[in-house]
Amino acid sequence: MNVRKMAWRNVWRSRRRTLVTVAAMTFALFVMVLYSALMEGYLREMELNILDLEVGDVQIFADDYRENPSIYTRIDEPDAVLGPLRDSGFPATARLLAFGLAAADESSAGVSLRGIDVRADATVSRINQQLGQGRWLDSGDPTGVVIGRRLARMLDIELGGEILVLSQGTDGSSVYDLFRVRGVLLGIGDATDRSGVFMTSAAFRELMVVPEGAHQIIVRRPGEVDLATAAGAIERLAGELDVRTWRELMPTIASLLDSARAMIYAMFFIVYIAVGILILNAMLMSVFERIREIGVLRALGVGPFDVIALIAMESAIQTGIALSIGLALALPGLAYLSLVGIDLGSLAGISIMGVAMQPVWHAAVSVRAFVGPVLTLVTIVALAVVYPALKAALIRPVEAMRQQ
Repeated sequence: MNVRKMAWRNVWRSRRRTLVTVAAMTFALFVMVLYSALMEGYLREMELNILDLEVGDVQIFADDYRENPSIYTRIDEPDAVLGPLRDSGFPATARLLAFGLAAADESSAGVSLRGIDVRADATVSRINQQLGQGRWLDSGDPTGVVIGRRLARMLDIELGGEILVLSQGTDGSSVYDLFRVRGVLLGIGDATDRSGVFMTSAAFRELMVVPEGAHQIIVRRPGEVDLATAAGAIERLAGELDVRTWRELMPTIASLLDSARAMIYAMFFIVYIAVGILILNAMLMSVFERIREIGVLRALGVGPFDVIALIAMESAIQTGIALSIGLALALPGLAYLSLVGIDLGSLAGISIMGVAMQPVWHAAVSVRAFVGPVLTLVTIVALAVVYPALKAALIRPVEAMRQQ
């Protein structure tokens, strides 16, 4: 028996049913490929925002700093850690952290002061590219600061305006100074937007009377090194210092990202179950319409496994057609969504779990965006065909030939 030829003929015996089944599979695949790419793009962008704009891959602190943040608890010799890290291929920079009060005209707000090495910080963070207005920090302009966008609104201050920063220095004295706003950030995250004040490390040290040391070292890992391996290597280089990965620093967001990726596959399952029910119904109808024909085949010596192969081939042909058309339709859509994206308009900058959404939502074109939807569809189709195939294979020739 020529299974392929007979299966092809059987598929087109009921053109309407075949076209409906193929159209359902095609539409489901098309939607799921685009959905998968969009969700993967969103999650990847969210993770990159966390890593590139906020915390890096790994952070190093002095012992007990995380439990009791204090300007007095510092890494005494940050250069002794930064040198080996950079020599081992881990871009790193030290930051200085403190809290204070910022005032402009009649408004004031609590702020988080962050002193950075402008040149070294650019190797681990993209925050210098996230300016809504003005320019980033310049070592030659120690009185210039960059502030979060919500802080700028709270203080009702514009570019070039002056803010008075007040705090307590390490010598126990009250410290204050005037700074000029040279830049306002785009949406970064709730904490940075609401209270972030970035200044050069030299300006921070002079203001807060911090002659040496650092509160935080931000480390990035090479792309080919996984996070756990990188963290282990950094721990060995950091010695007794406290080393934390971004997932340990932001466990809620890490859990959210993991859950969202699992939700993608749950959505595949829900959508394809509906398609699987349609396929099951179509194949059962096809089997019941051909009971006498299948009975004749069995009477002529065709074995049950040949019947199963025939039904499986029919579903494979329909699935193959749906995969070809669905992927062909999805490719232009993916190209548009990855290159142009979806302009979020007024939703841009809205924070989810403290992380701001980017103005444009781009799809991520990857092997995962295709493999997940395709494998899920093939699996659901295979499961949906099992019962009709077994039903046909177990038909008794005598009973089948009596069927009206």
